[in-house]
Amino acid sequence: MTVEVPLSGGDVVTEGVVRVGDTVRRPLGPHSPAVHGLLRHLEAAGFDGAPRLLGTDEHGREVLSWVRGETPARPLPAYAVTEEALAGVAGLLRGYHEAVRAYEPPADAPWDTVASALDGAPEIIGHCDVTPENVVFRAGAPVALIDFDLARPTTRLYDVVTALRHWGPIADPCDRDGRLYGADVGRRLRVFCDAYGLAGDDRRRLLVAARVRFERSYEAMRLRAENVGGGWARLWQGGAGPRIRRAQDWLERNWDDLDARLT
Repeated sequence: MTVEVPLSGGDVVTEGVVRVGDTVRRPLGPHSPAVHGLLRHLEAAGFDGAPRLLGTDEHGREVLSWVRGETPARPLPAYAVTEEALAGVAGLLRGYHEAVRAYEPPADAPWDTVASALDGAPEIIGHCDVTPENVVFRAGAPVALIDFDLARPTTRLYDVVTALRHWGPIADPCDRDGRLYGADVGRRLRVFCDAYGLAGDDRRRLLVAARVRFERSYEAMRLRAENVGGGWARLWQGGAGPRIRRAQDWLERNWDDLDARLT
């Protein structure tokens, strides 16, 4: 008898995800063909920090390998907020970027393009959703990225900024996890950028990129809530828009200190 264990956690926008033995089954979506090509490339490139695509099942769901470990749920466990974990996530993202930089997806690959990337030509296919819930840890160390639903052409800097929104976190203290309420965000941004190896020019552009990211994220989430509904609508109704606005305000108030710490 096949036992299906529902998987959930964090900001769930893809419903019907289950674990079956050592596999994960997910409903196919409009962007699945593009994501499948990306996962095949990562496997061929030898990148171990992502699930493997195993095909589809009798119900038409995609079948992925189960990545052993823990994904931090909120409230965050102590291991997920250490500087070692922060540096590990940065290194994992850099490893992903190095693995994906040679990937040339088909011109007609149906990526999720609701959220625009930064101005300029895309450099890579970014993960674009490196939240704590999408990072697998083992023994307190990050080992893999999961949930590539929002992957799309973008820039390295945009993907870094998106991760820092959650891992800095670049957020108003009232919206942070309790363990990060009083975090030294400027220091955490620098730790992440050092571990990633972010160049000086990109560090000087990072806060500007974050400002743009917040504005575009607000519009993207609003559009998804209105046009896709489901989990996106629940996130929007749960206050996602005001949280983004508070994060924007916090960023502006703390701009000079953050910039000094970064550069």
